[in-house]
Amino acid sequence: MSHRHSIFCILPPYMLDQVAQNGTSAQREMAVRTLATSQRVRDNRVDIGKAAMRARGFSVGGSVKQRIVYDAKFGTNLPGTVARSEGSAPVADVAVNEAYDGSGATYDLFSAAFGRNSIDNNGMRLSSTVHYDKGYDNAFWDGQQMVYGDGDEDMPVSERLFNRFTSSLDVIGHELTHGVTQYEANLVYSNQQGALNEAVSDIFGSLVKQYQRGQTADAADWIIGEGLFTANINGVGIRSMKAPGTAYNDPVLGKDPQPAHMRDYKTTFEDNGGVHINSGIVNHAFYVTALEIGGFAWEKAGQIWYKALTEKLQSNSNFQNAADLTFEAASEIFGAGSLEQNAIKTGWAEVGITVGDTGGGTTPGGDGCLKGLMQALGLSK
Repeated sequence: MSHRHSIFCILPPYMLDQVAQNGTSAQREMAVRTLATSQRVRDNRVDIGKAAMRARGFSVGGSVKQRIVYDAKFGTNLPGTVARSEGSAPVADVAVNEAYDGSGATYDLFSAAFGRNSIDNNGMRLSSTVHYDKGYDNAFWDGQQMVYGDGDEDMPVSERLFNRFTSSLDVIGHELTHGVTQYEANLVYSNQQGALNEAVSDIFGSLVKQYQRGQTADAADWIIGEGLFTANINGVGIRSMKAPGTAYNDPVLGKDPQPAHMRDYKTTFEDNGGVHINSGIVNHAFYVTALEIGGFAWEKAGQIWYKALTEKLQSNSNFQNAADLTFEAASEIFGAGSLEQNAIKTGWAEVGITVGDTGGGTTPGGDGCLKGLMQALGLSK
């Protein structure tokens, strides 16, 4: 299987664009610099060979947890200097410990709940780099390792928007799940396929946090990026799976643009066809499913989605495919007509997608942004 070694940033570009338009001069400079750095990393990915990637994250075999955290010391050369490795005691640097603990919590969920042996299911070492660049407001999975910026720690308190990116466990779980998807369905990172890719990361990122806290579905907050915003931001996180479109409404960041239903699907050429926007639809379908089933979400709803991700979804799968295949997976695990299968059907229905629909009317943009735009303009059915 070929793997697309793009970078997957937790902060969507439209959020940083808003800061670049609405922020103070220092905030605007930060946003522009972060956007430029992220683009430079994307461009450089093309030139990184497989041998170099394996040097930073590789399969060690067996089923033993292996973590290593590097310190970039505010530079951009990866991976940096070793700061903590598997089994060593906590260090004075809180970001190092958070990256170490967060990658461990992600490993634990996939191992205990799904029997998965690390990101690649073959004992891959979990590598992380902290203190990347100066004032870098993002975190990303680069195809082989995690990279974290420190947020706005060097800015005046009154102007800080983001805390360090290791401080949010669901962010760590989200980004590492991009690695799991890379080794499994390998979903194309654009349009509905890309939004599905993002939703899978939100789903399992939230489950990492729920598992670590021992929370049932009805007790969880279903927020992605909890704790990432400073007190200067009017918001609870970057996305809400429970109520897409309500995570934040702020003069600098703008308003959360996520839809929770297919009738509000956003057709756009920005953000790779709205991958961080339209993922809210799939997120909400999973949330409804988990609430319908009850209990711990990783035990049933998560099992269904994991089976779909690892055995059924393909690189070009869209929302309708995801609905049909999760419905199929639920039948295989829990039985046709079971509570769990009916919950999957209810979840998708809640966002305007009918399981087994072959009419194509529920998936605007599913075959690409141009088709969705033509539908929106009334030029095609």
